[in-house]
Amino acid sequence: MELEALEKLRKAGEINAKARDYGKGLVKADASFLEVSDRIEDFILNHGGSLAFPVQLSRNDTAAHSCASHEDKTLFKEGDIIKLDLGVHIDGYVTDSAVTVNLGGKEHDSLLKASQEALDAAIKAVAPGITVTEVGKAIQAAIEARGFRPVRNLSGHGLGRYIVHGPPTIPNYDTGDKTELEEGQLIAIEPFASMGAGIVYEGSEAEVFMMAGKKAVRSMITRNVLKEIDTFHGLPFTTRWLARKLSLPQVNFALRELQNLEIIRMYPPLIDKAHGLISQAEHTVIVGEKPEVITRSRE
Repeated sequence: MELEALEKLRKAGEINAKARDYGKGLVKADASFLEVSDRIEDFILNHGGSLAFPVQLSRNDTAAHSCASHEDKTLFKEGDIIKLDLGVHIDGYVTDSAVTVNLGGKEHDSLLKASQEALDAAIKAVAPGITVTEVGKAIQAAIEARGFRPVRNLSGHGLGRYIVHGPPTIPNYDTGDKTELEEGQLIAIEPFASMGAGIVYEGSEAEVFMMAGKKAVRSMITRNVLKEIDTFHGLPFTTRWLARKLSLPQVNFALRELQNLEIIRMYPPLIDKAHGLISQAEHTVIVGEKPEVITRSRE
């Protein structure tokens, strides 16, 4: 990896860690889902980062992809288990991390420890030449040791320039995948521990979208919205961002048309099949004999 790219990644990772710690402190009972999302995103921008994807705050049995809508009235409640997932990039060099906030009692501490211990075990397993299934095996063992299930149809992933999800897939259990990690590879490791089925399904409503292809568009309204979407460089975005610059009815019209034309793809919330509580922990790591965790807090 070139020194300039590495410096940008490290800076993005530093901002990511600070934003995660800042955001964790905002997630409290009766706090606004929308306000917390906006404040974390503003923190990233004000500290010199760019948004690699919208801030996600997924509650209880929802593992991921829960994103505040333009006029969201949701408040956090006592007893909630909140997954805060955020992405920061500098000049397209993407970092991704997550933490779980427990607004419930101590009875859920073990669930949070399961995902964090799994992340720690996975990072220890990372080295050039190690297969991804060895990483998954370490995650699975740590989560099952606490009596929970790893979420089997969610995984970690590679990161690239303006790429949030790329190869290799980093499984959360022993899949038998013999793909080997390579020196200098950039990966996001994200164990999910479930009190339920350990399998997630897609909910019905989505606030997160991403470009899927390019096609000609006739509608002037849709073309205007697409022009704004192009400023995200192919990274995930949310309705809320577009509605700040364009009217919400126009945005909704354009998003429907773009989905019908398969120009964009939606990413609905991912919910445990048995509606069990889920915790998550995530870091961005550069593969090496001594892995570099670039989203780790420095304080």
